[in-house]
Amino acid sequence: MPEQLDLNLLRVFDALLQDGSVTAASERLHLSIPATSRALGRLRRAMHDPILVRAGRGMAPTPFALRTAPRVRSLLDEASALISADRELSVADLKRTFTIRINDGVAVTLSAAAAEATAAIAPDVTLRFVAEGSESIEALRDGSVDLDIGATDVTAPDIRDDLLYREQIVGIVRADSPLGKHRRPTLSQLCEYPHVSASRRGRARGPLDDVLDAAGLHRRVAAVVPTAAVAALLVSTSNYVGLAPQRLAEQYGRALGIRWFRIPGLPDIEVRLLWHARLDADPAQRWLRETIRAALDTSRTTSDLPHSDSPR
Repeated sequence: MPEQLDLNLLRVFDALLQDGSVTAASERLHLSIPATSRALGRLRRAMHDPILVRAGRGMAPTPFALRTAPRVRSLLDEASALISADRELSVADLKRTFTIRINDGVAVTLSAAAAEATAAIAPDVTLRFVAEGSESIEALRDGSVDLDIGATDVTAPDIRDDLLYREQIVGIVRADSPLGKHRRPTLSQLCEYPHVSASRRGRARGPLDDVLDAAGLHRRVAAVVPTAAVAALLVSTSNYVGLAPQRLAEQYGRALGIRWFRIPGLPDIEVRLLWHARLDADPAQRWLRETIRAALDTSRTTSDLPHSDSPR
C-alpha cells in the first residue's frame, strides 16, 4: 500500500527543507533523531524522491523538494489558520519565520523598525526580508512569500492589498554641493549636474525625465545603480544629483551628509502591503500586518540636517 501523507509528515518535510539536516529538524520539531529519520524515509516513499541528498559534509534538497517546499508551506499555513482562527493568539510564544518581499527604498526605512517591533513582543519570530526580483503574485499564492511590500499595482481576486502610505520622491545632493545652497533648485539648475539613476532593471530613464521633457530640458545620467540606497551613498561622495524616497532622505540625511529638496511635478508613489486571501483568517498574519503598520510610525523620523526645504 502506498505511503500516506499527513500534516505531521508535511511538518517534517518543511523542517527538513528549512534546516537541511535531520538533526536540526529533529530539534525544531522536538522529535528524536531516529524518529525524524524514519519520517524522512516515509516522505521519500510517499513522494518517490530522495528529498535530501548528501552534499559534502551536509545535505542538499533535490530539485523536486525545492519546487514542492513552497506548496507545503502554503498548506501548513492554511491548516494553521483553520485550527487557530477562533483562538486567541499568544504572540509571545509564537515561533515562526515570515518571508517578506520588499522594495529596497522601503526596506532601508521600514525593515529595522518592523524587526525591532516584532522582537520586542515575539522574540522567536524571524522576519526574513528578500529583495524584489519579480513582482509575480505566484510567490504569494504558493506560500514562498508571506507579504509583499512595495510600489506595486497588482489586481487579482485572491490577492488582498492595503495602502500603507504615500511616498514622495525627492532630489538629493551632497551637503556641500552648490545645488544645496538653493532652497529649491530649478529644473535648469538640476540639468547642470550629472545624475545617478536608481533602477534594479538598469534603466536610465524615469519620471524625472518626463518632467524635464515637458519643460524642454534634458539631464545627463552618468551612472545607473540597482537601489536607492546605493544611489544615496554615491551622491554623498560625488557631485551627482539623485532621487530617493523622502523617508530615506529624512532618516539618513545627517549620517550620509546629504540635502534633499522637492521637485515639482514628480508623482507620489503608493506603497502597498499585499498578501494571499487564504491568510486573512490567520491570527499570526493579522498580527504581523498590524505590527508593520505600527512600525511605520516609529520609522518616520525627521532629520535635523538642514536641507533645501528647511528654513535657515
